[in-house]
Amino acid sequence: MRVVLASSSPRRRELLEMAGYVVEVRKPDVDEARLADEAVDAMLVRLARDKCRAVGDSDCPIIAADTVVELEGEILGKPNDAEHAAQMLAKLSGRTHRVLTGFAVRSARGSEAAVSTAVVITVVRCRVLTTASIAAYVATGDPLDKAGAYGIQSSGAALVADLSGSYTNVVGLPLDEVEAILRDE
Repeated sequence: MRVVLASSSPRRRELLEMAGYVVEVRKPDVDEARLADEAVDAMLVRLARDKCRAVGDSDCPIIAADTVVELEGEILGKPNDAEHAAQMLAKLSGRTHRVLTGFAVRSARGSEAAVSTAVVITVVRCRVLTTASIAAYVATGDPLDKAGAYGIQSSGAALVADLSGSYTNVVGLPLDEVEAILRDE
């Protein structure tokens, strides 16, 4: 099946391709700022819907998503630089956090009413990280484009003690939930 991915995330594209989809990438131009008093799950769904809308029409399903890391109510997005990444990782060290992905799938049948949305939550516990292990990981450059400053699908996996929920959600797209919607296409 052919799909449009309203995201420039290479990880989301790889997940969909590994699942057998032919993926056309269209980068949406969407302001990802959180609105005043907006709940995290509402923000994620709004952003996913906006991204679907921003890439225009298609004769195949359009998939969009947004992922954040939440630690005790604080949202950890993508780090600004290496120092910020190290600070995020130090916060996550030895603690449990949530990874939330809001996604939207717009049907090939196309109307705004034909958009399915959901938020998937995975609970992740990080290992206790030393200053040296944080510095070594940050030096790889891997955390700089990832929410929460780590990538579980790469060397960042060594930072994770365990998780409860969807692994692919932590990568950036909860495949089981997305595919359940695509099967109805």
